Amino acid sequence: MNLHAIKAIYVFELARTWRTLMQSIASPVISTSLYFIVFGSAIGSRMVEIEGVSYGAFIVPGLIMLSILTESIMNASFGIYMPKFSGTIYEVLSAPISAFEIVVGYVGAAATKSVILGLIILATARLFVDFSILHPFWMIGFLVLTSVAFSLLGFVIGVWADGWEKLQIVPMMIVTPLAFLGGSFYSISMLPELWQKITLFNPVVYLISGFRWSFYGISDVDVGVSLGATFGFVLVCLAAIWAIFRTGYKLKT
Repeated sequence: MNLHAIKAIYVFELARTWRTLMQSIASPVISTSLYFIVFGSAIGSRMVEIEGVSYGAFIVPGLIMLSILTESIMNASFGIYMPKFSGTIYEVLSAPISAFEIVVGYVGAAATKSVILGLIILATARLFVDFSILHPFWMIGFLVLTSVAFSLLGFVIGVWADGWEKLQIVPMMIVTPLAFLGGSFYSISMLPELWQKITLFNPVVYLISGFRWSFYGISDVDVGVSLGATFGFVLVCLAAIWAIFRTGYKLKT
């Protein structure tokens, strides 16, 4: 394995984060803080507890997931799209680097940035609401696994996109609505029975439910199912990336 190549891509992508600190870190943290102020403090103080957890604390996992999902996609898609846009992708493809090493470099950097962002938001949430983490090991596990999964999705989107506007379509028009409707601000058990069944077709439900379980030991879906669904999503993304490099889709053509 060409560890020097992986390190070069990984370090380069992380360095871009520090050059765009306001956009990469400050902006999502400020946006999430506003959610905590409005929903956690202002509205949450007037709402009853959900399954024994105060509303402000209940939405902490969902808001972290909301940021992680969109930022993972954006980081990874921009990371691979920029070399395509500038033409430097051909230098990467002609270098003695395997497809696996390319993916590890770009996806690893995007996932690392998302994990760092998630931990910063977690620390920021403590300023607004009081919450506990019942299973810290599983919390980190779900955070890392979700960041990797959606960074893989972002890599696929970055290869597929042939314009800057297409980089925004999936995170803004698909992932964000799914996150809002996937239990970020409520438990799906509060919905009518028919809508509970419909909501189970939303893949984001399983991510948020598993992540919330790691905090409070409560979930809308069995944690084993959530973990299996996350691993399944990773496998689907890996299969798509394998097909991209196998056929050269929008990389070599």
